[in-house]
Amino acid sequence: MMGDRKKTTNCIVLKQDALQKEMNDIITEVAQMVDLSHGAVRILLNRFKWDKESLLERFYESEDVRDLQRKLGLELEPTIIGDGVDGAVRECGICCSVDVLTGPKCRHYACRNCWEQYLTTRILVQSSSKIECLFPGCKLLLTYEFVTFFISHNSPTLAALSRLSINGFVQSNRNLRWCPAINCGRVIKVRDCAARAVECACGCRFCFVCASEWHEPIDCMLLKAWLKKCEDDSETCNWINSNTKDCPKCKVAIEKNGGCNHMTCSQASCKYEFCWICMGDWKKHNNNYSCNVFDPSIDEQASASRASLERYLHYYTRFVTHHQSRKLEAKLQDSVEKQMEEMQNRPGGMTWVEVQFLKKPVEVLAECRQTLMYTYAFAFYLKKTNVSEIFESNQRDLEQATEQLSHSLERDFGFEETTRAELQKHKQEVQDQTKYVELRRSILLQQCEEESWTFNQ
Repeated sequence: MMGDRKKTTNCIVLKQDALQKEMNDIITEVAQMVDLSHGAVRILLNRFKWDKESLLERFYESEDVRDLQRKLGLELEPTIIGDGVDGAVRECGICCSVDVLTGPKCRHYACRNCWEQYLTTRILVQSSSKIECLFPGCKLLLTYEFVTFFISHNSPTLAALSRLSINGFVQSNRNLRWCPAINCGRVIKVRDCAARAVECACGCRFCFVCASEWHEPIDCMLLKAWLKKCEDDSETCNWINSNTKDCPKCKVAIEKNGGCNHMTCSQASCKYEFCWICMGDWKKHNNNYSCNVFDPSIDEQASASRASLERYLHYYTRFVTHHQSRKLEAKLQDSVEKQMEEMQNRPGGMTWVEVQFLKKPVEVLAECRQTLMYTYAFAFYLKKTNVSEIFESNQRDLEQATEQLSHSLERDFGFEETTRAELQKHKQEVQDQTKYVELRRSILLQQCEEESWTFNQ
């Protein structure tokens, strides 16, 4: 269901300098084909989200190329093409200072200081790499070269512009994705966009499509719905619906806090008296009232809400439990390192090579916790069928095997008083448990990938 379960090898990890080179190569290629400057081509590629095929197709299909260029924000009329410098010392129309005025091909001039302040604000404050002329109403897009001319001495602004430009390139390319790890700054490149696990050079492993941590067997759309459900207040509303009732008159939610079923609305402006059982007017509860006669429609909504909430809590609790276990077991790495030292330092202990067997189980345990966590989100949406029962059986087997491995790694073995033969036995047990838990995980994920599933949306 989620595609290739193995670690993805057909991806490339790129740093920002490599991305800049790739951008420049595309600009050069397109510039040669459409006979425009690099600055103009960069603007056009931004307009077409760096899809050079779409850009070239639009150019070749256009009957009036110059009209197309104007519509795309490029002003190329020969009568107004200049070097961008007025050359005369004049009063700046923005700050009123007397200086040499400078401007782009639309001939809207301003002093260097005004251009610099405008561009710095657009880049650092508004986080924009697609910048129009500062003159109100002018839609001319400024070239990258024009912008950098004014900010080249300002390293923070220039660096920010470079990041924004590269980010626009990455965001527009379906085959590129930023690594979500904090302060990483690398980009993953794949040959085709599909849900798969990719691993950055920093060690971060994530889903290429949604950039969340790898979440097999659940797909990206269901995961998004699940996480929203977990964060939403709708479940609190379900609790209210299950444990409170609305006053029949003013509709304010009332919680029953005693055994008496003769209720009085707590609202000072209402004070309506009613029966908690049938929600009828208490004044009508004389000798002829019939609260004991079952009416299936009266409590149907609250019952359905309770059942829905209990089902959700079943899967949510297990989802969170495995998430918490994974966080706690992350500390196992330090514990295992200590165990490895103890196993080597005791009299007649193991060699460094012999104790390396403890490292793999910790990694496998983390993978299994992560898989189990997402199987409960997967199961929440799964419709009950014969196939889903097989899934639940495989899920249970993996869960039991995972807990056994976790117990073996966490227990205090007492290595100082343990014989070498006992150490070898412990080693074999851990290795066998690791192999088995890997097998159970593989079986579960293989079923999830191969079966056709029906989900409750």
